[in-house]
Amino acid sequence: MSDLRRQLEEAARSHRPDRARMLARIERARDLSAAGAEPRGARARRARPGWPRVALAAVAAVAVCAIGGTAVTSLVQQDPAAPQEVSTGALPKTSAPTPPLTGDSRPPPLPGQSRTTDGPLWADGSVAPDDNVHWAQSNVTLKTQETLTALTVELFVARTERLRSTGRWETRPTADFDLSVHERDGMLVYRWSLKSGRTVPAGTHVFAGQYDHASGGRDAGADVYRATATAASGTYEVHGDFARTT
Repeated sequence: MSDLRRQLEEAARSHRPDRARMLARIERARDLSAAGAEPRGARARRARPGWPRVALAAVAAVAVCAIGGTAVTSLVQQDPAAPQEVSTGALPKTSAPTPPLTGDSRPPPLPGQSRTTDGPLWADGSVAPDDNVHWAQSNVTLKTQETLTALTVELFVARTERLRSTGRWETRPTADFDLSVHERDGMLVYRWSLKSGRTVPAGTHVFAGQYDHASGGRDAGADVYRATATAASGTYEVHGDFARTT
């Protein structure tokens, strides 16, 4: 009995159903049934075989159903020429909406009302000379004569046609600052806020915002910046604007 089972299992594993032949036989049986005829050889199959043949036929049938049943059902029930319906369902969201960032609640300084020095601080705003007709970089240069224990630098780029942030950089270590880029009141705002426990040494430091804009250059006359800082001698603020293009 164990040899028979092994042979049956090997026969089931090696079986590869002929899809086209099975479909043809099923269709032929349908046609004969519809015509009231009995398939040829049906009478011969009525004879009762011995039990080994019955067992073999049963196992083979199970193997065929397990291996090719799904394919046969698909062939019988689906007409390749008929239109197929595919249920796609709703796509999963890749990420949750990011809430808008909020910066300093104070309004930006007004162009033309600059204060570029205050105590140990000095600042200047300029558009980098390597800008082009599609892209620009605005620099806020900050000089301090004392070590700063707190510092916030804000660059306000006025909204113009096709304005879009492309990045920012700073000469101080990025890990020392909380960074954000957001829109507020018609301005693209770049903000650097010194983290608690970090310091900025005496010297010259640059904070830059980069952006695309409409072709043909851009007027930076409405752009402004502001820097507030704390040193051992007190708290200070400088602010200013950028030169207009000619």
